[in-house]
Amino acid sequence: MVAFGGNALLPDPLDPSSQGNRARALAGALKLLNPAGEGMVLVHGNGPQVGMILLRIEATRDRIPPEPLDFMVAETQGSIGYLLARTIRSSPGRGSQEVAAVMTQVLVDSTDPAFSHPTKPVGPYYGEEEAIRLRRVHGWDMTSEPRGWRRTVPSPRPLEVVEIRTIREAAAQGTVVIAGGGGGVPVIRRKGGELLGAEAVVDKDLTASLIAVALEARRLVILTEVDAVYRGYRGRSPEAVHLLRRGEACELLESGDLPAGSMGPKVEGALSFAKSAGKEALITDVDHLEEALSRRAGTWVLP
Repeated sequence: MVAFGGNALLPDPLDPSSQGNRARALAGALKLLNPAGEGMVLVHGNGPQVGMILLRIEATRDRIPPEPLDFMVAETQGSIGYLLARTIRSSPGRGSQEVAAVMTQVLVDSTDPAFSHPTKPVGPYYGEEEAIRLRRVHGWDMTSEPRGWRRTVPSPRPLEVVEIRTIREAAAQGTVVIAGGGGGVPVIRRKGGELLGAEAVVDKDLTASLIAVALEARRLVILTEVDAVYRGYRGRSPEAVHLLRRGEACELLESGDLPAGSMGPKVEGALSFAKSAGKEALITDVDHLEEALSRRAGTWVLP
């Protein structure tokens, strides 16, 4: 089970052509993780890609109404899934292993406190005057940051992956399955079983952990932008943590030392998998992956 952020594919939202090279680097990393060609599940982020959609919406705001967030997540699942499936299939020495992207819905609770307190920033930065206009016209929640104003949306916890049976069966057949993109399309189940899209985004690391536990995955690997988890990340002398036991991980999360929008959910997702599955999880970046697999880099979260 492998999870990686949208920034790993698109570090510069204004240069979408860079995604191809990044996808090839990720395909190479997958060979290190899965040299025997076993079934594998990939969960990708989509932050920069959704940001590009929001920029397009702003550019055409006088002619085309904005899309709801669940449609944006579905749209990026399709585009990123296509890019990854094409690149992995084309990688040298891949053999005959099947690759498939699964449009994935994730059930969330309509009473989740996140819906009352939107905290997840998405999209570009705006000036104050424009932020006020967007709040008035679209009803968006806006928050001020050092670089400007941004839209904030709910980020409820994932409860269930709707397509988990399809994902399980495909992975059991040895397929590389791209699923849960962007944390999954958030849906709410109404009485009678009807599913409705939710105006929210789900953290992809928490969804990856949920899928990994459901599939009884042998290992969860979270690829991020830094080589390891750091204690004292905001201080002058951050210290890399290479082995993170359960109690230490809980303390680190409770300390508030880990950024809520980046490393915090990664440690939380890794810890949840380690506790539920009784297996190790690894957090590192692509450049240090080979060393991390030899226990010479990265952060291993222990059960």
